[in-house]
Amino acid sequence: MSFLIRPMTRTDIPEALALQILAFPLPFSEDLHWSPEHLSGHIEIFPEGQFVAEADGRLAGSCSNAIVSEEGWQAHGNWGSTMGGPFLRKHTLEGSTLYGLDITVHPDFRRIGIGRAFYEARFALVSRLGLTRYGTGCRMPDYRSYTENHTSIDIAVYASKVVEGEIVDRTLTPLLRYGLHFLGVIEEYMEDVESANAAALLERVV
Repeated sequence: MSFLIRPMTRTDIPEALALQILAFPLPFSEDLHWSPEHLSGHIEIFPEGQFVAEADGRLAGSCSNAIVSEEGWQAHGNWGSTMGGPFLRKHTLEGSTLYGLDITVHPDFRRIGIGRAFYEARFALVSRLGLTRYGTGCRMPDYRSYTENHTSIDIAVYASKVVEGEIVDRTLTPLLRYGLHFLGVIEEYMEDVESANAAALLERVV
């Protein structure tokens, strides 16, 4: 199935919001879903950093990004302190790092390459804007089920096992295959019970 990656527009917002519910169901906190005001604000301050995927006449995915300062990136803080909240108050066009906020793909359109295409669009934007890197804090949503079926292990040990290829995480594993480098784990990154509220810190330097 073919699809098109294009800039997000305000007319895409209702469908993009509906995708959030489908792609991030409970136990992921609904409080962390975007609101219409959030997405409208993202388009206003950084239009070139917001993407959607269109397939079969439908919105098949969305992808949000911002730019953070070098100081902000090197601090390796949690999501809120890094981005200044869902209105992205710490976004700065003078920054060094394209920061990936989320990728949402409709369940009907998974495994056709949309996620990889969003990452290629991100990497291309890093080059086009002359930034230093792409960086993000990555969820590890399979951690919860892994610890329920195996001996409990620390989230940092789990992340290391995923990086080493011993186990597979449905979110972290594909990103490693896209060429992102694992830097470590950020504890208390965001409210995310599946990931023990932690995230894997990843970057790809140009």
